[in-house]
Amino acid sequence: MIIFSILLVACQAQHRPAEPPAVIGKFNSQRDLLLAQFDSKTDVDDIHSIAAVASILRHPEFAKINYHAVAGAYGMQEGEYVPSPALFKLAFANHWSDAHANQKQALEEVFSLAMSTLQQGGDIWIAEAGQSDFSALLIKALLSHDPNIATRQRVHIVQHSDWNQNNTSVEALNYVKAHSDYHKIADGNALNNGTAGYKSDDASAWEVALTHKDQGALWQTAQQIADKYNGQDGRYNNESIALGGFDFSDAAEMTWIFDIENAQDVNAFFAKFLP
Repeated sequence: MIIFSILLVACQAQHRPAEPPAVIGKFNSQRDLLLAQFDSKTDVDDIHSIAAVASILRHPEFAKINYHAVAGAYGMQEGEYVPSPALFKLAFANHWSDAHANQKQALEEVFSLAMSTLQQGGDIWIAEAGQSDFSALLIKALLSHDPNIATRQRVHIVQHSDWNQNNTSVEALNYVKAHSDYHKIADGNALNNGTAGYKSDDASAWEVALTHKDQGALWQTAQQIADKYNGQDGRYNNESIALGGFDFSDAAEMTWIFDIENAQDVNAFFAKFLP
């Protein structure tokens, strides 16, 4: 009976899903906070990127990531915003703030989460799918509350786009570069440059995305919103999305933070995160 129990426990252990590691790439899932910030103005690539980031966070490897998303984290660019509250709710449930609707409230919500993380010994990782203006406000709030926080070592900003940098106010961009661990990585719109490239005219992966048993509704919503607003009312016309393809280039920061190596293009992304 004892031998049988030992064998049963051993068998159960073999079939139990492996626990995700505490340290994933550069991120410590036991104490760090991920902030996924989206400008959604005026390019609809953020809409696809919201779905892509949510797909990563739903994967078992990233099940214990502490995260919060921010909508409307835009800078000084002209043009219309792309509203997508239904997509944010579907992607992140209650783990998001709406800086477009109420920047003050969003900043207070994110400040509370960030300060709690820092006080408990964790770091902040900001994946900027947009400009740095909101990041600058957050860091200023943290240092105003406690000037002793070593934000240059503990607040990590990851940015991939020259366009996003150019549409951040000069003051905000200079501030985050001076007061954070700022990383400018290669552009996520292109392949073979050292980071993942998530822009493609090829529409073939939509069949996987739209029919996936767990994430089909997420990608259906993203497709509908992106197609509705792409190029409308003076918004930027994303040619890849207009052709029926994909642009979730702002998810490249996620692959850099987590050191994801086997999802370097659109098709490889869906093979890994929507199996």
